[in-house]
Amino acid sequence: MDSVQYRQESVLRHPGYLNFAASRVLSSLAFQSIAVAMGWMIYDQTHSAFALGLVGLCQFLPMVMLTFVVGQAADHFDRRRIGLICQLVEGVTALMLGLAAWQGMLSASGILIAVAILGAAQAFERPTMAALLPTVVPASLLQKSIATTTSMMQTALVIGPSFGGLLYGVDEVAPFVLSFVLFLIASINVISIRTARPTAVRQPVTLASVFAGVSFIRSKPVILGTISLDLFAVLLGGATALLPMFARDILHAGPWGLGLLRASPAIGAVVMSIYLARYPLKTDAGRKMLWAVAIFGLATMVFALSQNIALSIGALFVVGASDTISVVVRSSLVQLLTPDEMRGRVNAVNSLFIGTSNQLGEFESGMVAALLGPVMTGIVGGIGTIVVVLLWIRLFPDLARVKTLSGA
Repeated sequence: MDSVQYRQESVLRHPGYLNFAASRVLSSLAFQSIAVAMGWMIYDQTHSAFALGLVGLCQFLPMVMLTFVVGQAADHFDRRRIGLICQLVEGVTALMLGLAAWQGMLSASGILIAVAILGAAQAFERPTMAALLPTVVPASLLQKSIATTTSMMQTALVIGPSFGGLLYGVDEVAPFVLSFVLFLIASINVISIRTARPTAVRQPVTLASVFAGVSFIRSKPVILGTISLDLFAVLLGGATALLPMFARDILHAGPWGLGLLRASPAIGAVVMSIYLARYPLKTDAGRKMLWAVAIFGLATMVFALSQNIALSIGALFVVGASDTISVVVRSSLVQLLTPDEMRGRVNAVNSLFIGTSNQLGEFESGMVAALLGPVMTGIVGGIGTIVVVLLWIRLFPDLARVKTLSGA
């Protein structure tokens, strides 16, 4: 009876969740759209893998510097207001980029400065919104809400790059205007979110409380193993920073091709997240996650070797689908095993791990590609990902023993 009731209970009917989901999806849609435009524009101006690597570095550095400030802010202030401020900053940045592009004044250095501003705003927005979700829905709906939100976010990752690439092909200003509008609507939704539970009493700020998120993660080997596996796997195997190079120099596709390549992992992620929402990982979740990360590395190698855009799209589809298993496992463990008064700090550290794998991974890929070329970079990264999986099986044996997401 309980399981039937669980399946019938829809998270979409819960007060506040639709505003929460709309805010996250629209913000992601805007960011992905603008990211395609900035990536193509900076490579078109510089023809440099190093410059593409700098885009990732400029997103990563603000996250590193702000991580512990973000955690404290998310645990001491209204998380909805933090999200509002972040999305307004991102919207204004998108508008300024559009105006500069319209006037022909947008240089590579100007793009990197904008990336740093967006990176700082995202450093606050992502962990704060993640910490907000458990106060929007009851614990009984948390796992379902994570899967549903993941599906929606990945759908945004499909539409955003496609719109960004297509609009950029029509007019280079259009993606920036679209992003501004979407960030504005997202900010209206975030401030409209209704929370299901009152805010907990916050502890005073001390040195110990600042680093409490790190201490908590260290005390949970399964969480540490999960987020560090994702960090090193994506750090080595991530190829998204090099997509402009593959699209232009290897696959000989234009901005539309770049949009399709960027959308392909998200399409795979949507399919997998919908599947996981309907058929959750009830047994051997840890082992399945390890297998998925290994497949992630193998698919990265296939993409690097491909000279056919259809095969490249298929490989990136598998990359996104396999990565989603790790995302759902990690997100569920972090949210379910962390008390609300610490969720801001724990999610800030988790966000740092994610940012390290994504943004620093883009910088690493750009640097290696400048020396070895994009193809060899993808091959080496894929092999490295598989090696990391084998090492983590030995370093974190409890990870392979995780049976369910709630019982780890």
